[in-house]
Amino acid sequence: MQTKDKKLELLNIIARDENLTNAQMAVLTGMSEAEVDATVKQLQQEGVIVGNHTMINWDKAGEERVVALIELKVTPQYGEGFDRIAERMWQYSQVRSVYLMSGAYDILVEVEGSTMKEVALFAAERIAPMDFVVSQNTCFILRKYKENGIVYDKANLDDRQVVL
Repeated sequence: MQTKDKKLELLNIIARDENLTNAQMAVLTGMSEAEVDATVKQLQQEGVIVGNHTMINWDKAGEERVVALIELKVTPQYGEGFDRIAERMWQYSQVRSVYLMSGAYDILVEVEGSTMKEVALFAAERIAPMDFVVSQNTCFILRKYKENGIVYDKANLDDRQVVL
């Protein structure tokens, strides 16, 4: 069994690059490959590691995808709070993420579709009519520069300087 510090070190390594082999993680942590393997399996069983995610730059892949963030002000359901609302949201295939928020809105829903119209209709026809939704605000993501700590396309960033 590894110490808490070694587990956290391993988790930070996995969070930066989930494609590393056990041998590579062993070198980075000073653990043996067997220790890395056992620790990763334990963390998966405990629900600490809940999956892995390969990020794809869909713009470069030639696939049209539209992503929107829908901010919801809701009335929590008696005895169930926001959890039941989140569960209703995540059941739609168009929904990528659901977050409980502080601030002006209660719930943030990340939605993906093939066109802006598709996403807008989803927000209008599926989310807006729900009895607990008080108001909503939809923001379309026009371009992703950085996500999950990864910069998408450094080569195409505009590095011109402003001249006054």
